[in-house]
Amino acid sequence: MGFIIFLVLLFKHKENSFVSFGLLCLLLAMPFFYFWIFFTAERLVWYGVLLILTEVIFKFSKLLHEKN
Repeated sequence: MGFIIFLVLLFKHKENSFVSFGLLCLLLAMPFFYFWIFFTAERLVWYGVLLILTEVIFKFSKLLHEKN
């Protein structure tokens, strides 16, 4: 399911959409950690970090492309 959402975001790629969904994943992970549901919480944290990292990579590639 996470991979499908990633592909949809990748093809539609609006400004800061990866960051928004990444932060949403991190916010959704908090209640799972509170209720000691670690497997789901850990997955959501990984998804959030990877989504934010993807946006950072896009920003850096855009910045390098504009300099040339």
